Amino acid sequence: MEEKKLDINSIIGFILIFGILMYMLWQNQPTPEELEAQEKAKQEQVEAEKKVEEQKETIVTTADDFAIDAGTDSLGLSKLQSKHGDFAYAFSVLKDTDKETIVETDLLALKFSNKGGYLSEVRLKKFVDYDSVPIYLIKDNNASFNINFGTTDSRIRNTKDLPFQPNVTKNGDNTIVSMKLKVSESKFLEYRYELKKDDYMIDFAVRSQGLSNVINSSNAINLDWDLKGYRHAKSISYENRYTDIHYEYEGGKDDYTGISDSEEDIEDVTWIGYKQHFFTSVLLTDKAFKTARISSTNLVEDETIDTVYTKNFAAKIPLELQGGELNESMDWYYGPSDFKVLNSYNRNLDEIVPFGWGIFGWINRYVFMPLFSFLGGFMPYGIAIVVMTILVKILLSFVQYKQFLSQAKMKILKPELDAIREKYKDNKMKAQQETMALQTKAGASPLAGCLPALIQLPVFYALFQFFPSAFDLRQKSFLWVDDLSSYDTIANLPFNIPFYGNHVSLFPILASIAIFFYMRLTTGQQMNTQPQQEGMPDMAKMMKYMMYFSPIMMLFFFNNYASGLSLYYFISNVISIGIILVIKNYILDEDKIHAQIQENKKKPKKENRFQAKMKKMMEEAEKQKQAQQKRK
Repeated sequence: MEEKKLDINSIIGFILIFGILMYMLWQNQPTPEELEAQEKAKQEQVEAEKKVEEQKETIVTTADDFAIDAGTDSLGLSKLQSKHGDFAYAFSVLKDTDKETIVETDLLALKFSNKGGYLSEVRLKKFVDYDSVPIYLIKDNNASFNINFGTTDSRIRNTKDLPFQPNVTKNGDNTIVSMKLKVSESKFLEYRYELKKDDYMIDFAVRSQGLSNVINSSNAINLDWDLKGYRHAKSISYENRYTDIHYEYEGGKDDYTGISDSEEDIEDVTWIGYKQHFFTSVLLTDKAFKTARISSTNLVEDETIDTVYTKNFAAKIPLELQGGELNESMDWYYGPSDFKVLNSYNRNLDEIVPFGWGIFGWINRYVFMPLFSFLGGFMPYGIAIVVMTILVKILLSFVQYKQFLSQAKMKILKPELDAIREKYKDNKMKAQQETMALQTKAGASPLAGCLPALIQLPVFYALFQFFPSAFDLRQKSFLWVDDLSSYDTIANLPFNIPFYGNHVSLFPILASIAIFFYMRLTTGQQMNTQPQQEGMPDMAKMMKYMMYFSPIMMLFFFNNYASGLSLYYFISNVISIGIILVIKNYILDEDKIHAQIQENKKKPKKENRFQAKMKKMMEEAEKQKQAQQKRK
């Protein structure tokens, strides 16, 4: 057999192969960045394993901390068993801590956090916001619920950091969610939620069992409820104006914090509500909380920039032990700020809707709300606003008639009144006496024109409160308006105008034009009927300025308000202009009024008590003036 020799070609081949292998190894060598990433991954893995071990120890430590007997742990087992057979159970509790229990009803989609046992997500299934995003009252840790208490071994516990075991059962059509923080099977702290099929109200109870020698009764036990309100409306400033804390004292008296930042101590309250204009979160109690500390903080720094949250709400409520145990019966309301829905619970929750105080709230609750609901039941809501406005103006037309009748009488008497003032220009007191005597005989008085206007004020203010609070207007369209509960937009501006905004709304423009012509009719009539006297030129000038200033103020103020309110003012002023023109041109007859005045002058006119008193005061003032002149 021929012996193989290692020739030069073989040597070169081996060298090339070796060189290629070395090159490939060099090419596959990790870069410094890759080495750093690998090192970081190893470090994260080590830290993760360490964290798991620490969490395991925490669960076991929690068990020991809640121990009732020296020989048992929080699971009711011996410490020796806990080290072996029970460790898997403790770890299973740890794994469930970061999980959530999901439950849905016809109206609500809810998630309960197994860590802390509280509601971690609340979605209202029937509503979306201005941008068609589902309405969440709670989501992504914007809310927390915690009971803070001390234990007999001088430790402070926060339930929001502790693992709860969930259990979901049915009670007829109702769903019951039980979240238990267990010391043992018979010793625990429980949050019990009962959800009804078609209801925004959730029955809620906090109770403990067998913890009388674990909870330190000498330490304060506080319920902390915090929530950052999500923005749901197109106009941040408009929504924030109606976002605040409402609460009710035991006995039925309600109150609220207002739109500014506030911090208050309140007593004997039966419910506390975090109102976000059209949606509300309320904590109610069967037995009034003796004290509570509430606070509201504005989170909107710049209303021209999109924001996630509007206000931050917080409440700290001390709880009392009963027989060494916690036993509180409460309710949660998560739902719309709809007067009809809130009123159906008969717990005074309808006070959350800002219909106004006194007579204004009465008019809204018992007149405008039923009327608007009736009209909206069979016609579009935009048409319902128009129809309701027409009905209100027709009802108040007699007031405008009285007002114009008084102005017509003053206009007819104006030459005689001017003559009296000219005659007694050096004696102002005598001029006033003669003026009053003439007006009394003729049956004409400036006050007769003011009183009808005062009668309209409660209606005007009530409707001003009604339309921004009418939940039924939310996301209802009319003509070019997409949402009658928000402003309409016909143009977007590339810049922001202070107090006006970065958009142009049409209904405020139309309402401003209507107000200008209405004031031109009414103000011009008043200026023509006012007698000339000292100081009147300035008054006339001021009235003229108001005729221009009021429409401009309307234009700026209502550009970010609900278009439903601007629609009402536009229709209302157009109808008022029509009523004034009809009264002026077809109803009032100045010749007949003049003849009636002359007849009234001939008849003896008995002075009323007010006129007699005014006359006496003027006479006494005149005597004092004459006496002073004699002394000089």
